Amino acid sequence: MQIAKQNMVMRYALLHMFFLLSLVVAPPSIATTTTNITKSGCQRSCGNVEIPYPFGIGPNCSMNSYFNIHCNTSINPPKPYLLSDNSSELPEEVSHYLEVVNISKSQIYVKKSELQLARSCHGMPTNDNTLNYSIYLNFESTPYTLSDENQLIAVGCDDLAIVQQFSDQIHSYSGIGCLSFCPYLANHSIGSCPLWGCCQTSISKTDYLNVRLVDMHTNWAPNSKYYQCSFATVGMIGDLGNFTFKLSDLNDSTSFLKNNKEFTDRPLVLDWRIGPDLNCNKTSCGEHSSCINLNVGNGGYHCRCKEGYEGNPYLGCQDIDECKNNPCAFHGFCNNTSGSYKCGCPDGYYGDGKINGTGCRQVPASHSKVIIGVGLGSGMGLLLLLSTSFWLYKFHKKRKIRKRKQKFFKRNGGLLLKQISSAEGILEKTRIFTSKELETATDHFNESRILGKGGQGTVYKGMLSDGKIVAIKKSISINENQVGQFINEVVMLSQVVHRNIVKLLGCCLETEVPLLVYEFISNGTLFNHIHDESNEFLFSWNLRLKIAVEVAEALAYLHSATSIPIYHRDIKSSNILLDEKYIPKVVDFGISMSIAVDQTHQTTLVKGTFGYLDPEYFQSSQFTEKSDVYSFGVVLIELLTGQRPISLDRMGEQRSLATSFLLCMEEENLETLLDTQVLQQGSREEIIAVAKVAQRCLNLNGKKRPNMKEVAMELESVRMSQTLSTTFETKYQGVQLHKPKSILVSNDDYTWRSTSDNTIPSSNTYPLEIYTV
Repeated sequence: MQIAKQNMVMRYALLHMFFLLSLVVAPPSIATTTTNITKSGCQRSCGNVEIPYPFGIGPNCSMNSYFNIHCNTSINPPKPYLLSDNSSELPEEVSHYLEVVNISKSQIYVKKSELQLARSCHGMPTNDNTLNYSIYLNFESTPYTLSDENQLIAVGCDDLAIVQQFSDQIHSYSGIGCLSFCPYLANHSIGSCPLWGCCQTSISKTDYLNVRLVDMHTNWAPNSKYYQCSFATVGMIGDLGNFTFKLSDLNDSTSFLKNNKEFTDRPLVLDWRIGPDLNCNKTSCGEHSSCINLNVGNGGYHCRCKEGYEGNPYLGCQDIDECKNNPCAFHGFCNNTSGSYKCGCPDGYYGDGKINGTGCRQVPASHSKVIIGVGLGSGMGLLLLLSTSFWLYKFHKKRKIRKRKQKFFKRNGGLLLKQISSAEGILEKTRIFTSKELETATDHFNESRILGKGGQGTVYKGMLSDGKIVAIKKSISINENQVGQFINEVVMLSQVVHRNIVKLLGCCLETEVPLLVYEFISNGTLFNHIHDESNEFLFSWNLRLKIAVEVAEALAYLHSATSIPIYHRDIKSSNILLDEKYIPKVVDFGISMSIAVDQTHQTTLVKGTFGYLDPEYFQSSQFTEKSDVYSFGVVLIELLTGQRPISLDRMGEQRSLATSFLLCMEEENLETLLDTQVLQQGSREEIIAVAKVAQRCLNLNGKKRPNMKEVAMELESVRMSQTLSTTFETKYQGVQLHKPKSILVSNDDYTWRSTSDNTIPSSNTYPLEIYTV
């Protein structure tokens, strides 16, 4: 009996220990919360849509003009529209404005008008006003970005829907598309997505988007097109699996738009933030809220209420009174605190007062002294236990990090690289860096060290322990099935030695994604030197020709001088760097591939950059060495003209620089397209000779293009003609440069026609501009 009483006393003592170590809480209090989503005195909603600040209806109700909302009360129910300027009223013509459907913490859902659908009708009467339209959405320099939750959706028969996007991160255009077709039309009268007469594809997050429809049917049977019209839109995919439509409606655009609201009314998703080009500061957000910088695109930030608070974070968040629902145990009391709450037990009870804790239990008065003594002793033991646990945790954490690095090293092909290196002696040329070395070199990959971002990853500037400056490329991701290919690429590039190809110094495989270390090239990209009007450096004709020759020689080396031919697959002026002496270096082998000597092509998913992409490769998915030749031809006419590969200042097919160049060559008015500096400094014979080389590179039939070795020899002969002009007799006739030992050969005559208009139109962009073309 005595032993039972002692056990009961000890049990009470151990439980009451938690009460002695817990925080002292005050008597319960009640907090009131009021949630305001708009500024004081401003309209809270329009129709069925709530308008939270920073958006607002009326003067001084929004953060700035980008968040102005107009509530159109002339219709029932009223509808809100997103304005594009400082006006607070909506003009009578609303077809170019976006109707707001819903606003969330980081996204706004808008509805497009019928005029903001891409459409294409062929063979229709001349009085049909629905002929051909494209979608043009431009959100550059605004706080809005087209979300990657949108998809391209197209309906029609044998029509290609093409999306042209602009990425602010890499300052480059890219394109995707999908083809809708109607096989076995005799057996089907109903179209459905994504099978009959309908296609869909994802789009990436972008500031600029242009959608147009291209009739593919006329390429093979222009007089047998079953249905005349096709339509395309961009919006949320939603439940498109149940979408069906009459194929006969494709012969009447009015019927299609009337009968298929599920297609036409599909909302567009925009990501919004405070900005652009703004960062968090002390006054960015309201009270009890946190500011989050968005380190993508043009930047900007979001505000969020802290835990335990609710409301509009841009105006100020209010404390949530958790005690209203009594979250504490029976006999316990709750004390609401700022952003949280505390539970406690009254006198005569022990425990933490929590429902999921020890609760509150009554303590016998005769055992109080024993409880206090045991509690103090247990508290000292607990402190000793906590200190021991802390050191064990640190030891376990270091061991876990070491095992994690070993896991990544194996997963990223480290063992395979060591095996190949030991057999071929690669490690003598390629160094395997540790993650700690590269973290130290880049200040833990600090954002201030970022040199650029691209589709394959982010490049950081770093300084190694020996003081050497390097460029460190951090891949976005790598598929485990591609590890062998990645290691082969590292081994392959480590053996490439050419003064005009960036040198691979080593790699790091013990991080989640592989890191590649290259030599640092200090003078920026060829793209910037050609197109940056603020650049004070005079980009002379001789320097342009020198760069063209050396890049051609580097590609010829990759194609024919290595043990296994290497095809770059993404030749463009932004992938050509210049060092301090303006020596070009070809970079970014992220999507490069090698092809066995006995193979003529490789069938792959189409990858590359819009404007530089070989049309033959785009249609067949078969990449050959002549596809690199086409891309180099685009770079060559960039050097000649100083214009971008894609220009919105030109209309139709002439938006492509390659198409405009070929048309000028056929019409013999090349001078209208050339850069002023090229005209002033280059001789007529040299310019025409280089232009003819570019024309051959851009031949739509890949078999008729020269290989890179021939291109390099022809460009070198033009360059040599500058220095050997006193030795060789240069005679201008067509594009032939007659010499005792002629390298350039052409049977085509070209007549130079002078013109006084050498002005190249500039590209202007306007924020939140939406219209049809």
